[in-house]
Amino acid sequence: MAIMRSVSSGHRHGSLAARLAAAVAAVALVAGCSSGPGSAAPGAFAAPPVPMAEPGAVSEGDLYMVVWDGYAESQWVVPFERQSGCTVHADSAGSSDEMVADVKSGRYDVVSASGDASLRLIASGDVAPVDVSKVPSYPQIYPDLTNQSWNSVNGVPYGIPQGRGANVLIYNSAKVKTPPTSLAAVFDPDPSVAGHVSVYDSPITIGDAALYLMQSQPALGIKDPYSLDKAQFDAAVAVLTKQRAAVADYWPNTAAQQAGFTKGADTIGTGWQVVVNGLQGAGHKDIATATPSGGTTGWSDTWMVSSTAKDLTCAYKWLAYVSTPTVNAETAQYVGEAPANAQACAKAAVGFCAAYHADDKAYWRNVHYWTTPTAHCLDDSGRDCVPYSQWVAAWNRIKQQ
Repeated sequence: MAIMRSVSSGHRHGSLAARLAAAVAAVALVAGCSSGPGSAAPGAFAAPPVPMAEPGAVSEGDLYMVVWDGYAESQWVVPFERQSGCTVHADSAGSSDEMVADVKSGRYDVVSASGDASLRLIASGDVAPVDVSKVPSYPQIYPDLTNQSWNSVNGVPYGIPQGRGANVLIYNSAKVKTPPTSLAAVFDPDPSVAGHVSVYDSPITIGDAALYLMQSQPALGIKDPYSLDKAQFDAAVAVLTKQRAAVADYWPNTAAQQAGFTKGADTIGTGWQVVVNGLQGAGHKDIATATPSGGTTGWSDTWMVSSTAKDLTCAYKWLAYVSTPTVNAETAQYVGEAPANAQACAKAAVGFCAAYHADDKAYWRNVHYWTTPTAHCLDDSGRDCVPYSQWVAAWNRIKQQ
């Protein structure tokens, strides 16, 4: 999930180029994942033997975190510092690739990873399993967010869910007279919106194109938009390559997408509810949203603990604190996402959880959450799939068309 996705003013260690080079290495590692002890099938994804992170008796008193912008704001960080005795040092990452590289630097204790990063961190051994019995609010997390393919391996949790969101259709109703009903509005756009389509700048967008094909070309046999064999992957890339001429911009963060619609450069696209709220709140009453029929993609962020964390005591104190109903409600409202704690809605503003479908089980059943693609398909089909490293390469080629 991304809000501003900007780098904070905190001190960063190492150049961006060096950090991203480390991320590329992590991508390659996921691409080559193979079976190991406890694997479900030969060639299936298996986590390296990293010991479970356990809080110690002694705390150094410093907690270093790399987070998405908005997850470590003073209004809840300062109370945490007062009650825990831990001093928080938080940096914001600009992308999932940058976040992976930052964790690999060894500087951070905790990371708020999205599903397109979490499996990479697990595969590289850079995060550790989490003892959820040490997190009192864990039983309050919505069951459909726990023990999922993006935050657990073979039933072992690697973090605490923070929140979730869906990718919806955003459009200017003054220019798009017929409300869109499916992903075809973006991936096979009407000529009237050519040059004004807004698309998220991430390789994971290939999954959105795959979901469109899953609905429009069932003969391809796509069952999971993140588990694509070569033919399915090539078909999704072809859709995005054809779409390229209609794209106004590839937005890297919500501020950029909101600016595109504000200036009138963007007419329709896929995005997040928080963008719609921001535009409508700024007086752009023509901005509307629609949920694609047949389902959509989405994301869920997870608080994970580095396998080289210096202060596990402070790390676990943070996991316990940030997952409480009150704090989870605060963070979710600030960044614009549905909270992970089922009791958080009672602490949120009236109408907030309804706007983000927090308690709408039927809504989330139609959301395909971001998951890092691996060489062995994640859909339990036993097939070989195109790994994330090739998604990255293909995405860069598409944008350069």
